[in-house]
Amino acid sequence: MAFRRKSFNKKPLKDQVEGMVVEALPGATFKVKMGENKEILAYLAGKMRMYHIKVLPGDKVLMELSPDGNRGRIVRRL
Repeated sequence: MAFRRKSFNKKPLKDQVEGMVVEALPGATFKVKMGENKEILAYLAGKMRMYHIKVLPGDKVLMELSPDGNRGRIVRRL
């Protein structure tokens, strides 16, 4: 049974989607393919940078999307 940590801030939760890294770009940014034909630009989350989590092309990742859906933040490697 998984427990969720209570969130005390009032910010709405962001949409989380899965994708596959297609290309690694400079500055810890990546092109990530979602679904069949949509590719977005995503950057690495701070905790992943801090703990030196490596992300390579071909990895499946979990992302939080921006409100407009054009950019994302990689929060987990699957």
